[in-house]
Amino acid sequence: MRIPLYLTAVLVSGFGTTAMWLVSGIWVKSLTGSDSLAALSTFALWAPVLLGPVLGSLVDRVRRRPLLIAANTTMAALLPLLLWVDRPGRVWLLFAVLVVYGAQGTVHEAAETALAATALDRNRLGDLNGLRMTVNEAMKLIAPLAAAGLFTAYGGGPVALLDAATFAAAAGVFTLLRVREERPKRTERPPVADGVRLLWGSPSLRPLVLAGGFTMLLAGLNGAAIYPVVDRGLGHAPAYAGVLYAVQGAGSVVAGLVAGPLLRRTGERTLATAGLALFALGVGARALPDDPTALGASGLIGLGLPWVLIATMTAVQREVPAEAVGRAAATANTLVFVPNAVALALGAGLVAMTDVRVLLPLLGVAGLAGATALGTGRRDNPVTP
Repeated sequence: MRIPLYLTAVLVSGFGTTAMWLVSGIWVKSLTGSDSLAALSTFALWAPVLLGPVLGSLVDRVRRRPLLIAANTTMAALLPLLLWVDRPGRVWLLFAVLVVYGAQGTVHEAAETALAATALDRNRLGDLNGLRMTVNEAMKLIAPLAAAGLFTAYGGGPVALLDAATFAAAAGVFTLLRVREERPKRTERPPVADGVRLLWGSPSLRPLVLAGGFTMLLAGLNGAAIYPVVDRGLGHAPAYAGVLYAVQGAGSVVAGLVAGPLLRRTGERTLATAGLALFALGVGARALPDDPTALGASGLIGLGLPWVLIATMTAVQREVPAEAVGRAAATANTLVFVPNAVALALGAGLVAMTDVRVLLPLLGVAGLAGATALGTGRRDNPVTP
């Protein structure tokens, strides 16, 4: 598999996806004036991740490259329908497309992960996952600005067309990608149960998936506290949160670039432990009412959080049989990312009742305790070149 082509597909698709995720809530809010409906647009995108084990089982029944081409082509054809969403009475169409969008994203993520696992040497998976993280995080620094400007000038329709174009481009790139895939064999084992079994039954994968879910739970609570930190802690306007997120994104770009070499030297569990510890230190430090400290804390969060995710997914790719990576990866994504969505909802109420100067240090201590528990388990064997 040609890695530059693969990363090009990730880049163009990631740009459009990030733009659409941002604009969907703004679009609903501008048409309806409802904060609740705007928040529901994000839920519509997140909800299909709950079906990860089911959707992942579909990935393992077909060859992954044709599936990626079909998934991207489908979204390229579907998104132009959003040109009709120009009044409150047609917002239902936007929600319907967003649900399909989320389901496609779940399938796409599992198929990409499985394709890489079957087409690359296991020693290169960490490098690819790190570069993939870097590309995605870089798009998160660029796409929101472009999407916000385009929406302000022309509305949501052109953003949908831009996203459709990126899906079409991604489908074209995957068409050019040359990989050798065997036709999947039929299996009598229930696919959904098999995804859970593969993760939970592995003494190396189980703690990593649990650590990933725990980290994203803390990340959701930390994310809910961002505006109290900016307002009451630092004394800035809400827009300053964008500065903190930009620094965090820069940290994530760096994290992706160095993840591959670190994985070869240390192994997945050690990298995940270090990532959780750095993340916890960053969350705890956010409680200090000082701008340089807050910026440094955002950098630590951006550096540490991706290491946990990269280590977890790389371990799934390396240890799960190639024919089952799709359902195992989708199940892992469900177990890791659903706690984040739950924590964002819980955190909204928690920050209203708890001073962030108390909450954030407690989250930091919990994260360090989790890193200690993960680090005292079975040691990894570094990947040999």
